[in-house]
Amino acid sequence: MHTHAHKLLIASGLAAALTVFSGPLAAASIPQEISDAKQETQIWTTYALSPYLRANDLKVSVHNGKAILSGKVDEEINKDLAKQIALGVIGIKEVDNQIVVQADYAPAKEGASRSYGETIDDVNISAAIKSKLIWSKNTDGLSTTVDTQAGKVRLAGTADTVKSKTLASTLAMNTRGVVSVDNQIVVNGAKTNVINSVKSTASDADQSISDSWVTAKVISTFLYSRNVPSTNISVSTEHGVVTLSGKVASGAERSLAIELAKNVRGVKRVEAKGLISI
Repeated sequence: MHTHAHKLLIASGLAAALTVFSGPLAAASIPQEISDAKQETQIWTTYALSPYLRANDLKVSVHNGKAILSGKVDEEINKDLAKQIALGVIGIKEVDNQIVVQADYAPAKEGASRSYGETIDDVNISAAIKSKLIWSKNTDGLSTTVDTQAGKVRLAGTADTVKSKTLASTLAMNTRGVVSVDNQIVVNGAKTNVINSVKSTASDADQSISDSWVTAKVISTFLYSRNVPSTNISVSTEHGVVTLSGKVASGAERSLAIELAKNVRGVKRVEAKGLISI
């Protein structure tokens, strides 16, 4: 009897608890508040990463799928951009755009502190440079650290040849967002014999690199690099032979695209008859 009564007591308690926590507050309000907060964060983060909106003092609040935007911008196009970004977030059904367009609006200076978006820009620059160095067939034996502050890149580490060191500078300087490159890489000739052995092994590995990998890295290299209209160039690879086609604005852009493609690991030859400068 005691056990049966005890079970009934527990069951009654659980039923009471479920009654309390299954009401409108638990079932709807709390999950909705969490959803609102996630959407607010996503919108704000996108604003912080946008080079057109990050400097503006914009505020976002979300209630039941409706985003309310406020603050100031200097152009109507930026007000509309803020709206479109909010509408692009899953779950946002409506936007009340209260942002004020003020032609002479100038964001308050934040002194020496840097914005979230600016910090992410530097992280992306460093990652792009590291990627291009790894993908390059001409940087074997290069051991490099990459640090970026406000678009200013510092390279450090060792290289087996002056050519590798110079190439690192070229790849870094050609990366989108880079303002300057300080190349502190040390050329260590004493490691040449070991490096040559590593190069030989890397060369053998190049033979097994897939055409799809090569195509992806060539496209990514164009995307990361300045002075190359990546969206206008088509890339295909067959047995290590890369074919480029499309239109570029000048002979200099064409030459750079070809050179960047040639530099990617696994590329045997670049065919660019279909890449036309206009």
